[in-house]
Amino acid sequence: MFPFFSRSKMSDAPEVNPAPAKTHEPHPLDALTGGAFSAATSGERASRIRDWLATQPAPEQLQEVFKELSGRDKGAARAVRERLDEIRRAKGQEAIAAEWADKAQALLAAPKLNIADALAWQRDAAKAGAPLSREPLSLLKVQLADRVKVIEDLQHRVQVQREAAVLLAQRIEVLSTKPWRDAHAALELLRADVARWQEQAQELTGDASWASVEARFPPLLDASRTQLLVVWEAFQPAVAQAAAAAEDVSAPLPPVPVWADELRAARGLPTEAAAAAAASAAASKPARVAKPKGAPEVIEKAHQLVRDALATLEKETAEGHGKASAGAAAALRAVLKVHGKHIDNALEQQVHTALVAAGELEGWQRWSADQVREDLVAKAEALLNRPEGQALGGRKMQETLRNLRDQWKQADQGGAPNHALWKKFDEACNAAHKVVEAWLDKIRTEAAEHKAQRLALIEEVKAWAQEHAASGDWKAINRSLYQFGDRWREGGHVGEKIFAELQPLWKQAIALAAAPLEAAQKESLARRHAMIDEATALGAAPALRIDAVKALQQRWQAEAQTVPLDRKHEQKLWDAFRKPIDEAFNRKSADRDRAVTELSARDRVVLDASKALEAANSTGDAQQIRAAMQALEAALRGQAQAAEAVATANKDAQSHAEAQANAAPAAPAAPAATEIAAEASAEAAEGGDTAAAAPAPTPAAPKPVARPVVAVRGDDRPGMKKDAPVAPGRGARPGDRRDGRPGDRDGARGPRTDGRMGDRADRGGRFGDRPAFEDRGPRLGDTAFRAQREAMEHAQLALKKLAAQAHGEALTQLLTAWEKRDAALVPGTQDLGSGVTASVRSAWTQALSAAPKGDAAEALLRLEMAAEAPTPAEHIAARRMLQLQLLTRRNDPAPTQTWGQDVARVLASNSDAANARRLQNVLKTLLRK
Repeated sequence: MFPFFSRSKMSDAPEVNPAPAKTHEPHPLDALTGGAFSAATSGERASRIRDWLATQPAPEQLQEVFKELSGRDKGAARAVRERLDEIRRAKGQEAIAAEWADKAQALLAAPKLNIADALAWQRDAAKAGAPLSREPLSLLKVQLADRVKVIEDLQHRVQVQREAAVLLAQRIEVLSTKPWRDAHAALELLRADVARWQEQAQELTGDASWASVEARFPPLLDASRTQLLVVWEAFQPAVAQAAAAAEDVSAPLPPVPVWADELRAARGLPTEAAAAAAASAAASKPARVAKPKGAPEVIEKAHQLVRDALATLEKETAEGHGKASAGAAAALRAVLKVHGKHIDNALEQQVHTALVAAGELEGWQRWSADQVREDLVAKAEALLNRPEGQALGGRKMQETLRNLRDQWKQADQGGAPNHALWKKFDEACNAAHKVVEAWLDKIRTEAAEHKAQRLALIEEVKAWAQEHAASGDWKAINRSLYQFGDRWREGGHVGEKIFAELQPLWKQAIALAAAPLEAAQKESLARRHAMIDEATALGAAPALRIDAVKALQQRWQAEAQTVPLDRKHEQKLWDAFRKPIDEAFNRKSADRDRAVTELSARDRVVLDASKALEAANSTGDAQQIRAAMQALEAALRGQAQAAEAVATANKDAQSHAEAQANAAPAAPAAPAATEIAAEASAEAAEGGDTAAAAPAPTPAAPKPVARPVVAVRGDDRPGMKKDAPVAPGRGARPGDRRDGRPGDRDGARGPRTDGRMGDRADRGGRFGDRPAFEDRGPRLGDTAFRAQREAMEHAQLALKKLAAQAHGEALTQLLTAWEKRDAALVPGTQDLGSGVTASVRSAWTQALSAAPKGDAAEALLRLEMAAEAPTPAEHIAARRMLQLQLLTRRNDPAPTQTWGQDVARVLASNSDAANARRLQNVLKTLLRK
């Protein structure tokens, strides 16, 4: 019968037919999203989605990807949804920005810009969510701000011009009380100042933004201009008339009393006041010729009282105190009524002069007070005549009226009252106060409504408290209490008296409603403190019970979800509960790390060998470094002789360091370099037999160094030719017998032994004579593994550096020998490397011993071809010509085969810097081959 048997268990390659892998069709959107739908993990999918979003895909693609991805991975789809939301917000903001940009452009295009409208545009745009920080709204906002700044500057300049006009008028009035010559001297300066004021006023009215100035400012500027021109037009002819009267005695006197009295005194005529006093005295007492004389002490007392009152009046007049000067003048008149008959004519003349000056000052104060009152009347009348859209509200109107009335009281204190202006001012204020009354009525009505709403809310809270007294849903109760609090705060404005009445009722109702929740919170606090104590006990226990910790945390979470507490208080409790458990887990992690970091005996041996290798690396001795490397490999294999090898390496390193310390400082470096080069060349010559040359610490042969596995074509089994094809190992059918056919892997295997696994321990048959697996021992710790790896890397780098150093010194010595034509300076074959044989070196020395001859151009070109080194630009044509010639010489050896003879030809020629540099470049490469 046909034999049915399974494949032998001793076969080296089990015959298993692998099931065909499932092929997943790629998602249609994978090409668009960079393979996000075929990602293995959620994190990789989210990373690919973020990379795709960085390419700024279209909104339609975003919508399609979100639709497909939201059902697969919501975490990865969140980034797509956020991008879609951002696009929607951007579209909405663009529409809002366009709308508010049109409004701003309309404001800027209007001939008259209202400051309140410009400020309201920015406020309303911010409330509507318009992007004021982006273009074009940012530019429009700046333009509106500049326009408002210009308008406010114009209004400020109007006020400055108004004050300047008042000061100019005061200067003119003061000059009218001084001698006319002072006024005549200041006439030209005043004329220039008045002209400049008129130019500035004309510049204000001619500004492009003058139409946007508030309505109250143009009348102020016009009034100031009219007042100044009236005073100035009266002052100029008066000064001219005074100058003419001073030159011509028959000319009429000026209308200014002070200047007229001055001119009368200059003509020798009595003043107007003295003439009026004399006329009145003659009319009232025509029979009186002289004042009656009294007692000397009475006359002296009368003079003293009059002089005191006169001094007080002159002082107040000089300081310009209108009200005080009027009181001093009244006091002087009272003294004159009693003691006037006892004073002489000179003192009486001084008294009359002082009274005249005080009367003029009082008249000026009355005029200035009237100007202030007229201004206040204009402001009061303008309260109801404001432009459309700029009407004042109730509170603003109330404050404005209060300020105007206070200013009127201050004006009344500086001068005599003006009943006509007061009547107009009071009527304007009463008309404007109707707005305040309407506002107050509205406030009272709203306050009543708000009070009713608050009372209803209090009753609602009381009813809610009775309804939910037995409820156990503490979260809903806490939420409702917060909502009641928000409604109370948003209940509208009421007066302080009403609020003082309602606040105790509200507190009582809300306390009654919150009483069950507060009791539950108190019990919850007690339970949480108990759980904190349990957590402290669990954390202090020597063995951490994970199940108990999990159960305790679940109890805490259940308690936190049942009874809500204040956020900050609950966070503090949670921190106190978590602290002992975290400390216990940290302590456990520290113990685990400490156990991991404890070194075993094998780790200590490896660490000692690594330190010995590092010490050998620092000495710079290749032989000692190799010995330390072998000791470290022995320690890694866990051999019994590892400790002895490490001790020997340490001892060798110490002895070598002492030898170097005792060596002469002037010892030449060439022998050391020669030894290193010899060792490097010896290693290259030995190839894979380096293990045999290494000194064995024990009679047993050490394990050979495993060569790296290189993938090659053909059969790579031991004993087979790599270029031969692999012979078939079995027949075409599973049941065919294999009885030692060529290529049969079981043909060379002997009969199975009694054991179940046969004689597999010898590792024969399939893998040839490979030695059995050795016991590697326990795994190295992290510290020991890193130390041995770093030591081996440093050792390999040190060996490479020493070999390169030796190679460079040998090349330098060869070039020096060529320059000096001294064959004794040529390095030995060991220093030059394995590529230079003894015959080649002999040819070099013979070339250097003979006199220089020949041309080295062709030899240098052949060397550069052999080393594949670049040729200087001036010799490139010659190199190409030589390459063409070599193509015709088919039987001639290639430059790579004759480079030793070519170097001898170069050394036989004269030495120069250019050829030496070219020879050095090619020998750097050729000596390493």
